[in-house]
Amino acid sequence: MLDYDHLSITFGDVEATKEVSFTVNPGEVVAVVGESGSGKTVTAMSAMGLLPRKAHVTGKIMLGGRDVQGLDSRELRELRGNEIAMVFQEPMTALNPVHTVGWQLVEAIELHQDIPNARQKAAELLTMVGLDRPEQRLKQYPHELSGGMRQRVMIAMAIACDPKVIIADEPTTALDVTVQAEILDLLRELRNRLGTAIVLITHSMGVVADLADRVVVMYRGEVVEQGGVEDVLLRPSHDYTKRLLKAVPRLGSGSRRAEVVTEPVLKVQNLVVSFGGQRAVDGISFEIGEGEVLGLVGESGSGKTTAGRCAVGLQKPTEGVVELFGQDIAKLSTRKMRPLTARLGMIFQDPASSLDSRMTVAECVAEPLVLHKAKNHKERVAELLDAVELGAATKDRYPHELSGGQRQRVSIARALALDPDLLIADEPTSALDVSVQASILELFLDLQRRLKFSCLFISHDLAVVDMLANRVAVMHRGKIVEQGSRADVFGSPQEDYTRRLLAAAPVPDPVEQRERRVSRG
Repeated sequence: MLDYDHLSITFGDVEATKEVSFTVNPGEVVAVVGESGSGKTVTAMSAMGLLPRKAHVTGKIMLGGRDVQGLDSRELRELRGNEIAMVFQEPMTALNPVHTVGWQLVEAIELHQDIPNARQKAAELLTMVGLDRPEQRLKQYPHELSGGMRQRVMIAMAIACDPKVIIADEPTTALDVTVQAEILDLLRELRNRLGTAIVLITHSMGVVADLADRVVVMYRGEVVEQGGVEDVLLRPSHDYTKRLLKAVPRLGSGSRRAEVVTEPVLKVQNLVVSFGGQRAVDGISFEIGEGEVLGLVGESGSGKTTAGRCAVGLQKPTEGVVELFGQDIAKLSTRKMRPLTARLGMIFQDPASSLDSRMTVAECVAEPLVLHKAKNHKERVAELLDAVELGAATKDRYPHELSGGQRQRVSIARALALDPDLLIADEPTSALDVSVQASILELFLDLQRRLKFSCLFISHDLAVVDMLANRVAVMHRGKIVEQGSRADVFGSPQEDYTRRLLAAAPVPDPVEQRERRVSRG
């Protein structure tokens, strides 16, 4: 079906892949795993003829008996969609924001097929991928759909022309656990129903355990290990594979952080936030004590981020009270709020967009110090970069010159610049490779132990929250449905919704994951 035969790809003097060889058989799911820069995506893109012109390729990429490299531009256009299709990592950027879902689906169909009613087929495709009210969905724009819905649209476009191979590039990275489980079930069902082969590019070992038949492990452009999913995940032979698996956070293996009983630095009472008459946050109450980490979990759209924005004064509540260090911030003017903001820090989900691309690393970290007229900027910046284990050589570089993990370290350094008493961390590790995520989490734990700051840690990754939090609050449709100690909420959940979240979280053991999937129904 799809056969990579000693594939080497270079960009100038940079060797992206070296002698990569593996095969994807009809109806098979092959997961390609490894850190950023390992060559996963460039290997997959080469099968669609999507590499830039400066790429130099040797070896063969055989698809259905034809060498992709020998095809001209017309033949490649016919290949894409008909023979091989791709589901991209971030559907919001892959879908065109100025056209409706229906327009884009119909265009994809009409480019490759001559059928009398492409719109009817588009509606059928949306039904096939599990979207309700397909005729209404066809009229909607991408921004009007949730992340999970957009990903289903991307899958519908990929299967529009019944391709023999689908390349799924990190298809569930930004999705919460329940939506992720639905997308994986959908891919599995399509594979079984249509016989489609799937190349799954991911850094989530839980996703690999849930969906893959075989695994290819890449490191620095080379395949270091490949085999059946149980062999690779349960009996890895290469040291790099063992390190990857060791870095995966697992529910139940947290640091057993005890509850902290102290005076609250943040107290939220009956908080309501409405947008256009709809309640995004619906009467929630929680508090965070000195030196405590509260994990706030739930699906996308549950209100987690909105609650976090209220906590630092970035969003005004419609009703309720937000007490920060004993003061109701809703009643404070901007001038009176300023001293409190000096005691706050915030880590955003995407450091690439939250760091100013025109500033050097040193300038990004120094920005809060400058705004609050702090002294000894250079010394403090050097101290912070050292604390987050970034060398002095990085201070004059720009964010785009850093890896994702390095940029997140810069974000943490900037958030800690004013030695805050309260840190809000909004999905700070969701897009990171498992090994980079592990180092960031260890860094976070170490800094929190030493600096004793309080933290509201917002995440959909339950294993990460299990590792970091003293207490956990679970949000669903704007309400907190359960909260308590980490051990109680994750060990003995009282609410059905919490149990569903825990059951949907994949584990990196294919045997256990198969049993969990069966029990989930």
